Amino acid sequence: MAIVEFTIVPLGTKDTSLSKYVADCHKVLESVKTIKYQLTPMGTIVEGDLDIILETIRKIHEVPFNNGALRVSTSIKIDDRRDKISSMEGKVKSVIDKL
Repeated sequence: MAIVEFTIVPLGTKDTSLSKYVADCHKVLESVKTIKYQLTPMGTIVEGDLDIILETIRKIHEVPFNNGALRVSTSIKIDDRRDKISSMEGKVKSVIDKL
Protein backbone atom coordinates (compact mmCIF):
# COMPACT_ATOMS: atom_id res chain seq x y z
CA MET A 1 0.00 0.00 0.00
CA ALA A 2 1.36 3.41 -0.95
CA ILE A 3 1.07 6.70 0.86
CA VAL A 4 1.21 9.67 -1.50
CA GLU A 5 1.24 13.39 -0.83
CA PHE A 6 0.33 15.68 -3.70
CA THR A 7 -0.23 19.35 -4.29
CA ILE A 8 -1.93 20.77 -7.36
CA VAL A 9 -1.54 24.48 -7.96
CA PRO A 10 -3.58 26.24 -10.65
CA LEU A 11 -1.77 29.17 -12.25
CA GLY A 12 -3.10 31.88 -14.50
CA THR A 13 -6.34 32.31 -12.57
CA LYS A 14 -8.21 35.57 -12.09
CA ASP A 15 -8.28 35.25 -8.28
CA THR A 16 -5.66 34.57 -5.59
CA SER A 17 -8.06 32.31 -3.65
CA LEU A 18 -7.70 28.63 -4.54
CA SER A 19 -10.24 27.00 -2.20
CA LYS A 20 -12.82 26.55 -4.99
CA TYR A 21 -10.24 24.65 -7.04
CA VAL A 22 -9.31 22.51 -4.03
CA ALA A 23 -12.96 21.72 -3.32
CA ASP A 24 -13.55 20.66 -6.93
CA CYS A 25 -10.43 18.48 -6.83
CA HIS A 26 -11.65 16.79 -3.66
CA LYS A 27 -14.94 15.93 -5.34
CA VAL A 28 -12.89 13.60 -7.55
CA LEU A 29 -11.34 12.01 -4.45
CA GLU A 30 -14.76 11.48 -2.90
CA SER A 31 -15.80 9.45 -5.93
CA VAL A 32 -12.92 6.96 -5.50
CA LYS A 33 -14.00 4.56 -2.76
CA THR A 34 -10.81 2.44 -2.73
CA ILE A 35 -8.39 5.10 -1.48
CA LYS A 36 -8.30 6.94 1.82
CA TYR A 37 -7.44 10.64 1.81
CA GLN A 38 -6.67 13.49 4.15
CA LEU A 39 -6.82 17.18 3.23
CA THR A 40 -4.04 19.25 4.81
CA PRO A 41 -3.47 23.02 4.68
CA MET A 42 -0.76 22.61 2.04
CA GLY A 43 -1.77 19.53 0.06
CA THR A 44 -3.51 16.17 0.21
CA ILE A 45 -2.34 12.77 1.45
CA VAL A 46 -3.83 9.58 0.05
CA GLU A 47 -3.29 5.92 0.85
CA GLY A 48 -4.09 2.88 -1.25
CA ASP A 49 -3.09 1.06 -4.41
CA LEU A 50 -0.43 3.10 -6.23
CA ASP A 51 -1.91 2.56 -9.69
CA ILE A 52 -5.32 3.82 -8.54
CA ILE A 53 -3.75 6.78 -6.74
CA LEU A 54 -1.74 7.85 -9.79
CA GLU A 55 -4.78 7.47 -12.06
CA THR A 56 -6.79 9.59 -9.62
CA ILE A 57 -4.13 12.30 -9.39
CA ARG A 58 -4.07 12.44 -13.19
CA LYS A 59 -7.83 13.09 -13.19
CA ILE A 60 -7.48 15.72 -10.45
CA HIS A 61 -4.68 17.44 -12.39
CA GLU A 62 -7.24 18.20 -15.12
CA VAL A 63 -9.77 19.83 -12.77
CA PRO A 64 -8.14 23.28 -12.63
CA PHE A 65 -7.89 23.35 -16.43
CA ASN A 66 -11.58 22.52 -16.64
CA ASN A 67 -12.23 25.45 -14.29
CA GLY A 68 -10.32 28.02 -16.33
CA ALA A 69 -6.72 27.76 -15.10
CA LEU A 70 -4.19 28.39 -17.87
CA ARG A 71 -1.41 26.38 -16.23
CA VAL A 72 -1.25 23.70 -13.52
CA SER A 73 1.74 22.65 -11.42
CA THR A 74 1.47 19.25 -9.70
CA SER A 75 3.94 17.92 -7.13
CA ILE A 76 3.82 14.28 -6.00
CA LYS A 77 5.72 12.56 -3.17
CA ILE A 78 5.39 8.75 -2.95
CA ASP A 79 6.15 6.45 0.00
CA ASP A 80 5.72 2.90 -1.32
CA ARG A 81 6.76 0.50 1.43
CA ARG A 82 6.60 -3.19 0.58
CA ASP A 83 8.22 -4.89 3.56
CA LYS A 84 5.18 -4.32 5.78
CA ILE A 85 1.75 -2.71 5.70
CA SER A 86 1.91 1.03 6.30
CA SER A 87 -0.78 3.65 6.88
CA MET A 88 -1.03 7.39 7.39
CA GLU A 89 -2.03 6.88 11.03
CA GLY A 90 0.72 4.34 11.61
CA LYS A 91 3.42 6.68 10.37
CA VAL A 92 2.25 9.45 12.69
CA LYS A 93 1.83 7.07 15.64
CA SER A 94 5.37 5.76 15.16
CA VAL A 95 6.77 9.27 15.63
CA ILE A 96 4.47 10.15 18.54
CA ASP A 97 5.45 6.92 20.34
CA LYS A 98 9.08 8.05 20.20
CA LEU A 99 8.42 11.52 21.65
